[in-house]
Amino acid sequence: MNYNTVMESILENLSGEETLLLHTCCAPCSSAVISRLSDSFHITVFYYNPNIEPEEEYIKRKEEQKRFLKEYPSKYPISFLDCDYEHEEFESIACGLEEEKEGGKRCAKCYRLRLEKTALIAKEKNFDYFGTSLTVSPYKNAILLNKIGEELEKKYHVKYLYSDFKKQDGYQKSIELSNKYNLYRQDYCGCHYSKEEREKNLISRSVNSK
Repeated sequence: MNYNTVMESILENLSGEETLLLHTCCAPCSSAVISRLSDSFHITVFYYNPNIEPEEEYIKRKEEQKRFLKEYPSKYPISFLDCDYEHEEFESIACGLEEEKEGGKRCAKCYRLRLEKTALIAKEKNFDYFGTSLTVSPYKNAILLNKIGEELEKKYHVKYLYSDFKKQDGYQKSIELSNKYNLYRQDYCGCHYSKEEREKNLISRSVNSK
């Protein structure tokens, strides 16, 4: 399925009054997504990322997200919905999957953890749609994310915004906006497993280049 085409069809049929609870992982990824959706939805950004560590990194990314929202000239005001860190929730779902490579079963559970929380809050607060900025990243599995979103749409009876924000140069757009707004761009996904894998890869490249 071409999820970008599906999203375009959804956008074409909006009235302009619909609300969207948009899960975001960081300011850089959200930038291209918000630039694409802010003329179509009344957006509330939902920053729920219990995978990010250490906590100082979590706070740094959150504050950068808030700064971008204040500076970005959107058609409609964009709200920000904060929540508790809940790092223990991530550690619970990661238990037993510590040796998984990035993009494997641990990441799939992390996707579901964050998307399910978003769907639950969207249901409780009567949003018309929920979605995520995660599909803008070339390192994230858009097919899996959309399948999870589809399941949660049925479970919570709130519409999911299908997406593949990498399409139409979305990732490149995020880089351009990051440069324009001088956004902090992290070099690992968020959890300490991804950070350790990133560091090992850097050491390996360094050794192989000698």
